[in-house]
Amino acid sequence: MTDAWIAGINAVAAALEAGASLTEVVIEQRAKNPRLQEIAAAAKAAEISVRFVPTEQLDRLAQGARHQGVVAQQVEQRNYDERDLEGLIEFVAKPLLLILDGVQDPHNLGACLRTAAAAGVTAVVVPKDRAVGLTPTVRKIAAGGAERVPLVRVTNLARTMKQLQEAGVWIVGLAGEAASNLYEIDLTGPIAIAMGSEGDGLRRLSREHCDYLAHIPMHCGMESLNVSVATGICLFEALRQRR
Repeated sequence: MTDAWIAGINAVAAALEAGASLTEVVIEQRAKNPRLQEIAAAAKAAEISVRFVPTEQLDRLAQGARHQGVVAQQVEQRNYDERDLEGLIEFVAKPLLLILDGVQDPHNLGACLRTAAAAGVTAVVVPKDRAVGLTPTVRKIAAGGAERVPLVRVTNLARTMKQLQEAGVWIVGLAGEAASNLYEIDLTGPIAIAMGSEGDGLRRLSREHCDYLAHIPMHCGMESLNVSVATGICLFEALRQRR
């Protein structure tokens, strides 16, 4: 069991709303934003300790994240890995998973988690190496998404993709040069959407473990999209088809 700090008004408010296991809310002493008072009231109503501290102390707790006058300490009950995947999808009729192959920018991971939560994603799968984890910045950008969607960190991504396929999940990888476009792919069944890193896209082994490769059609002259934007397009296309 480990402790993590959540920073920022929206992130802390979302964590309180989601019923996350918070042990403490820390607020800047001289802050005048009325939303901070709302957060303090909500925390006290949930019997969570509230502490008011100088700005310098809050800066240290936020670990570089823009805190907007508030941080919260969360007790993480567990860290998910490849051994948990079967249990996460076992009782879901048509799981929808997101695979992020080496996303390193915390803002991108946070945005992807926020979108994944909004789209009802079963789990987000990332490699343990050469990829960002749940930092305070990630949690802030995710605005509650990190508390709602399991982030599964795996040792070997290609092996995990094969494990998913053996469990009946079809994997669709995004690649700009793919012949098929996203809207031609059936996303209504058990699906994992695999997105590449910011610079290099999907790695070779990850591509080879995809059942389909697809691209997002764009106007001439535009070659690619930010990974978090592309993730949103793909997940909500899957959501549209499923509805």
